[in-house]
Amino acid sequence: MKILITAGATREFFDPVRYISNPSSGKMGYAIAAAAREKGWDVELVSANVSLTPPPGVCLTKVVTGDDMLAAARERFPHCDILVKTAAVCDFRPKHYETHKRKKDGKGMVVEFEPTTDILKTLAAGKTASQTVVGFAAETQDIEQYAQKKLREKNLDLIVANLVGRGNVGAFGSDDNAVVLLGHGDFRKAFDLAPKTEIARLLIDEIARFHAAKNA
Repeated sequence: MKILITAGATREFFDPVRYISNPSSGKMGYAIAAAAREKGWDVELVSANVSLTPPPGVCLTKVVTGDDMLAAARERFPHCDILVKTAAVCDFRPKHYETHKRKKDGKGMVVEFEPTTDILKTLAAGKTASQTVVGFAAETQDIEQYAQKKLREKNLDLIVANLVGRGNVGAFGSDDNAVVLLGHGDFRKAFDLAPKTEIARLLIDEIARFHAAKNA
């Protein structure tokens, strides 16, 4: 079994030294990579900006921006059985990039943004009948409603609904998480608060069962 996992927070730059990003630590994605490797799977990990040591035995590709991640994932996806996209990709990037550092002038700055490419939707659109694609929905409210919408609109097989934001158990950077795995029809499985390493093992078990049934 070969699995492709994306993890970490992408960055989009205003100039050579300033960027926008998000607080994702990459811990959930790295835990999933470790759990898949424990099963003996071949693991391709495409990682954006994290401060983590990759699990032993995985094939790591480091990226920075959303475009970097899309290029790396697009190259590897056709050769994988399963894609799990945990990466927190910036949805927007500055429309204009300044080639030199912008100097402070005591004034404010107005920045125009444009959308980045939806990596998960782009890859899932080209999946084969035998491939399984799993997304993550990090939301601050109505997580299952939004996750079900993403499941349908992005041509996914499964999606992990994850409540994030300050004060929530699954907040970015936390060592613990509580998630709900959703599929088409009435498939729903909730995982109570536990270390991300344990949540990862449970998710990999469920994904493995789904993939085996899909290809039976």
